[in-house]
Amino acid sequence: MAKRQYVACGVPGGYRIWNDKTRRWWGDHYELCPDDLLAELNGAADPARITALLKRYRALKR
Repeated sequence: MAKRQYVACGVPGGYRIWNDKTRRWWGDHYELCPDDLLAELNGAADPARITALLKRYRALKR
């Protein structure tokens, strides 16, 4: 089984997304990890879909 590139990790105060390929945090800090983002990370992990979801949640924070 291939190693996942993106992983949702619990951090103090919420969740962040860890990118194993670049070995750094990717995206914003979330107090609650949105269900559809978490499902995508645990499922197909399509980078384009993850980026679209992140943009949507980033826009909602404004």
